[in-house]
Amino acid sequence: MSTATVSKIVVLMAIMAAALSSVSMASGLQYKFYNSSCPKAEDTVRGIVQGMISNDRTMGAAFVRLFFHDCFVRGCDASILLDPCTSNPNTEKQAIALRGYDAVNKIKAALESICPGVVSCADVLAFAARDSTTASGGFTFGMPSGRRDGLVSVFSEVFQHMPSPSSQLEDLLKSFNAKGLDAVDLVALSGAHSFGQTTCSFVKPRLYPADPTMNATFATVLRSVCPQQGGGSIPVNNNRVSPDPNKLSNAFYQNVASRQVLFTSDQTLTSRNDTAAMVADNAARPIAWMARFAGAMLKMGRIDVLTGAAGEVRKVCFATNSAT
Repeated sequence: MSTATVSKIVVLMAIMAAALSSVSMASGLQYKFYNSSCPKAEDTVRGIVQGMISNDRTMGAAFVRLFFHDCFVRGCDASILLDPCTSNPNTEKQAIALRGYDAVNKIKAALESICPGVVSCADVLAFAARDSTTASGGFTFGMPSGRRDGLVSVFSEVFQHMPSPSSQLEDLLKSFNAKGLDAVDLVALSGAHSFGQTTCSFVKPRLYPADPTMNATFATVLRSVCPQQGGGSIPVNNNRVSPDPNKLSNAFYQNVASRQVLFTSDQTLTSRNDTAAMVADNAARPIAWMARFAGAMLKMGRIDVLTGAAGEVRKVCFATNSAT
């Protein structure tokens, strides 16, 4: 990346951070929250996340997806991380298969070794998502912190709040609007489907019968990977067009334009003039998309956060303190 490009990114991120800083403060979050209580917190998370992604490049998308799923259900409170227990037998993680739980536990253990009881699991998820953006996308942004961890996790709430891969645009907008996010955020965050993996079970509804909005050649190739009968657990790269399926980039929008995306929720972004224009602009202007993606991540990171004395700071991320 050229020096000029890096400078543009830095300027865009600075403008965006200034615009959103007052919003973050209003939610009770602040930048450098752990500067006094655990000065090495963010560097510790960053170092571990970068090492994990270096060893397994699919982990970048896994961390971003965990953060998204956590924030959209009960707010950014690490409820997605809780294991079932006697008092809470049906938790969010039972409702959908996600990767990265063991990785988060390792990060938390490292933090506990240097600052016991200080850094919340909710902030671990936020930092890991930010650092995954850096490692997998080549750009970064400040992530305010001070979130605390929730005490419950409810299986059924996943289906009440999470947007579906089969959702049409109006349903997606309703879901995002309910969380304080708008169409710009929806389109920007959808760019995370430029990397990571899904399974054939989420792809086959567009293949059998054939979805006319999907590129026919692309669909033919997908049918060779995902059979009509069985094979639901077969992994599929979200980005099957770009040479690097583990790079977070604006390539997603080019794939949408060419109708080579996996989900109805991706292709539907072109079903309305305003969002179609956003797709085109993000495809044409990668730096502008980076700024929008970062801004949307910051807005998402303040959804229904617990701060102050609310919730707790867990000792381990997979259980509340009363259960350990």
